[in-house]
Amino acid sequence: MRGVVIGKFYPPHLGHNYLIDTALANCDDVTVMVVDNPLYGIPAKRRQAWLQAQHPKANVRIIDDINKDDDSIAWAAHAMQFLGFKPDVVFSSEHYGEPWAHYMGAKHVTVDINRTTIPISGTEVRKDILKSWQYLGDETRAGLALRIVILGAESTGTTTLSRDLADKLRVPWAPEIGRYYTESILTTDKEWTDEDFYRIGRLQQNYEAEMAKRSDGVIVCDTNAVATELWQRRYMGRTTAEMSRIAARDKADLYIITGDEIPFVQDGIRDGEHLRHRMHRWFINHIKKTGVPYLIVSGTPEERLAVATRAAKEMIRAKRAIQNVANITPFFT
Repeated sequence: MRGVVIGKFYPPHLGHNYLIDTALANCDDVTVMVVDNPLYGIPAKRRQAWLQAQHPKANVRIIDDINKDDDSIAWAAHAMQFLGFKPDVVFSSEHYGEPWAHYMGAKHVTVDINRTTIPISGTEVRKDILKSWQYLGDETRAGLALRIVILGAESTGTTTLSRDLADKLRVPWAPEIGRYYTESILTTDKEWTDEDFYRIGRLQQNYEAEMAKRSDGVIVCDTNAVATELWQRRYMGRTTAEMSRIAARDKADLYIITGDEIPFVQDGIRDGEHLRHRMHRWFINHIKKTGVPYLIVSGTPEERLAVATRAAKEMIRAKRAIQNVANITPFFT
């Protein structure tokens, strides 16, 4: 038996997961159609990716919006042409489901239309993602969590500030994976390669995603793959297209760049004191190009933390609504 589910899934939440799981439990084959409309703040490919990761047994596809929400006949014709077959059963949690199924000659199954099993709706989530956070699945959380990214040149206090800020905000902290990777590299006699930077970027994104899943909607990151582009440039003399593709999957809502006015401290593995000030300028110029809001902090650890905390709280207040959340491009595809 072939079943279908359709929706905006804007964004996917536990109610959607319950709907799709119900369809999967009652059908041999389930197609989930994600409506694509350029007005939606989350690209259809992102919503599709989150749903596919959450429901690997479903066939999640993107269908164009025909902007005729109240025309069940038109949507029935559009869906059957898109599918290439007549479904046996439609599963929905909306009132449009029954007439839509009727015009496709399919059975209709209503699932939790009154939201008693899962008391949430897409409208509520879009108004305030943090207030609705408990009703989001892991993949959606990984994609939507607000990220404050601390970065800077060597020995400029990025780790100190990122840990202090995470503690101040009481949110998870994603450490710099590249440091541990570097310590491992130093135990061998092998030279750095481009593949090392690709691995560091992907590992950083994977770790960050796991922290986002267990967060309450906000995480602090000690660097990200965008910064790894600059470390590749520093050690390899250039940035590759593959590294840029990896970095493009990052999500950042606020960048905080640590100033280079403090003394350089040798920790046993640092080797860039001679170009620290140049790299500081690299970071500023590079982050400007991303279009993500940023600020540069300087002064004592306490002064830096105070400025960073104010900026982080302002960003969080401003981006609680979906339409204000920028760069929704998580790493998984």
